[in-house]
Amino acid sequence: MKKAIIALQLLFSVTIFGQGFLHRDGQKIVDGNGKNVILRGLGLGGWMVQEGYMLQTQPFASPQYQIKQKIEEVIGDQGTKEFYAAYKANGITKRDIDSLAKWGFNSIRLPMHYNLYTPPIEKEKNGEITWIEEGFTMTDNLLKWCEANKIYLILDLHAAPGGQGNDAAISDYDTTKPSLWQSEANQKKMIALWKKLASRYRDSQWLGAYDIINEPNWNFTGSNKNGCDENSNGPLRDLMVAVTKAIREVDTNHLVIIEGNCWGNNYNGVFPLWDENMALSFHKYWNYNDKESIQKMLDYRTQYNVPIWLGESGENSNVWFKDALTLVETNNIGWAFWPMKKIENIAGVTSVTKIPEYDVLLKYWRDGGQKPSAEFSKKALMKMADNYKMENVTVKPDVIDAMFRQVQTNDTKPYKTHTIPGKIIATEYDLGTNGFAYSDKDFINYRVATGNFDQWNKGNTMRNDGVDILPCKDPGSNGYQVSFIEDGEWLQFTAEVKKQNKYNVAIRYSSENMEGQLHLETANGTKSKTITLPVTGGNEKWKTVILSDVELNAGENKIKVVFEKGGFNLNYLDFLDGKKSVSKK
Repeated sequence: MKKAIIALQLLFSVTIFGQGFLHRDGQKIVDGNGKNVILRGLGLGGWMVQEGYMLQTQPFASPQYQIKQKIEEVIGDQGTKEFYAAYKANGITKRDIDSLAKWGFNSIRLPMHYNLYTPPIEKEKNGEITWIEEGFTMTDNLLKWCEANKIYLILDLHAAPGGQGNDAAISDYDTTKPSLWQSEANQKKMIALWKKLASRYRDSQWLGAYDIINEPNWNFTGSNKNGCDENSNGPLRDLMVAVTKAIREVDTNHLVIIEGNCWGNNYNGVFPLWDENMALSFHKYWNYNDKESIQKMLDYRTQYNVPIWLGESGENSNVWFKDALTLVETNNIGWAFWPMKKIENIAGVTSVTKIPEYDVLLKYWRDGGQKPSAEFSKKALMKMADNYKMENVTVKPDVIDAMFRQVQTNDTKPYKTHTIPGKIIATEYDLGTNGFAYSDKDFINYRVATGNFDQWNKGNTMRNDGVDILPCKDPGSNGYQVSFIEDGEWLQFTAEVKKQNKYNVAIRYSSENMEGQLHLETANGTKSKTITLPVTGGNEKWKTVILSDVELNAGENKIKVVFEKGGFNLNYLDFLDGKKSVSKK
């Protein structure tokens, strides 16, 4: 009899934790072989659920339903359908997932909008729940691409039926209709959706987990509208218990992830836990990257013997990213950063290029005035949809480097190959963190901790470091310049010097009313003389000065450009043979 019981237990274990299924093992998330897994993931924000700040419509249309209304206003119902079909088809493809795997991600968090899987309750008849194949097909395809790359897919209900929070943008909450918490029908629809998803994906080993509700933020009994002062969170707990029960009726394989109130972080009243295969998610933005910032979650992990996961983070500088990921990985916590694609974005792994015609639409939607023609508007929107293709976005190597390599080392590496003699563009300084690849006085945003929005890159262009970068129209640039230079800041460049020599360095700069000074230093201790950069008379008025007799050894050199006195803009440094002259115009 004892042997039979053991055999049944083993069979049950295999059933639950078959080869490859992620699951809870005490305080750890492990794979089917019991190996500890640190999830390193990215959230595909904006694909299934649009948020206004990602499309630059936030001031006048933040939730997706409002964005859609603006689009319908200028191109009509049929044109809107064509736009969204192209937007979704281009937003995430196999090429995107291949790229994420290549960069080092081992998981993906999919923010889902319920209305791609099932209609809103007002469109159902007689309380019946019906299904839409589009969302399931999109998920099937994404899972297939994840399987091909051996990375886990985590399903995240980002926009629940009715909307789960007063922060309307993140859940597409329409305040004129019943929310998730104000409608039993919406809650039943959410439960049924999760049961349907679990039934469909119960046997998939690369389906990593079910993140059953994203960032609930609702005041049940408290005064804070986002639920940050709730002490019981009874309705949230009840719904999550019901969803888990429905999932377990059809799927005993997959990890269930839950989130607290107050954007995922208020777990008051949620405990005790009700399932053996669960993990807790928390979200982290704009606070200090010290142990104190995650201590409450660490305490939950110990007290309830449950894994914890940083389910969402991002929207900060590369230094913050490096520090945050170092903190959580050191404490055996996996993560999913945010988001994949956003228009004119420096803080993500990619950026979607904005066309001038889209600015025309934004201006009309914001200010009114002459309405653009339907033909113009549709052409602009379809071009923007095309710009979401992976082959058309701008990949951000500095962000990727910060999230993976810089977490492991403070070593620097070239942003671009530089050869001397030759020109070195100022914005193409080395990859690495503050104090190693560059030194800048403003390099991180601690908004939650300080109460102030600290702009780490005042130009908000090209790179996500503390170095302030603006667009540049000066000939010979790469389209960008280093600006807002302060006393004592510096940049480092790795260059291959063809021969030992003394070089003349042509420094291209502009300044409106402040005289600057700089010198060069090499890793072996060689220091050039200091050169003064006279006022040019305007930020768009560029001049060249020559720093002569800069001695460099043959081979790889790490050259530091030290700004003794700031207040100017820097375009490039051109290293010339000592015998070669240069125009100073």
